[in-house]
Amino acid sequence: MAPIKVHGIAMSTATQRVLATLFEKELEFELVPVDMKAGEHKKEPFLSLNPFGQIPAFEDGDLKLFESRAITKYITHQYADKGAELVCGDTKQKAMIGVAIEVEAHQFDPSASKLGWELVVKQMFGMVTDKAVVEEHEAKLATVLDIYEKRLAQSKYLTCDCFTLADLHHLPTIQRLLATEAKKLFDSRPHVSAWIADITARPAWCKVLALQKH
Repeated sequence: MAPIKVHGIAMSTATQRVLATLFEKELEFELVPVDMKAGEHKKEPFLSLNPFGQIPAFEDGDLKLFESRAITKYITHQYADKGAELVCGDTKQKAMIGVAIEVEAHQFDPSASKLGWELVVKQMFGMVTDKAVVEEHEAKLATVLDIYEKRLAQSKYLTCDCFTLADLHHLPTIQRLLATEAKKLFDSRPHVSAWIADITARPAWCKVLALQKH
């Protein structure tokens, strides 16, 4: 049995972030499905893994973690000698990767996730999309993407010419938005568009997408 367990579902963007990292590191793991409809994430034994009742939760031997970005950082450092490097360069370069990781979490993701909710999740559940909310967050996301466009004119990826966790963390929400009207925000920025084409074609990410079809 694989010592690494990911408790979550393949359709969850936060779970996907962890799965992509594990695939990039070429690690064996077990995806333990959580029945969200039955509310398994809101009761024991799941709450012993994440007291906030949110997926994913993660186990590596006796270590238990939650919060997807914290999990990806652990995987990257604990298994530094495996698979893709994901964090590269000297201390200053690693600091810049850290900045880009924070930017994804605090500048990019809030609007991207809100758009995903309005344009994808609501439609899946037959709810009505709030067009005013969509417009508000498209404008906010456009501001972030303008900054990315300038950055990506200088290097292939967000912090340097190698793929890092900073790029990987964007994948789940970007993939969700590619099937929506918000895709125009990516397409209208050539460097952003090229970056997205590159990172969404990575073999590890393709494996994450394949899991969603099971």
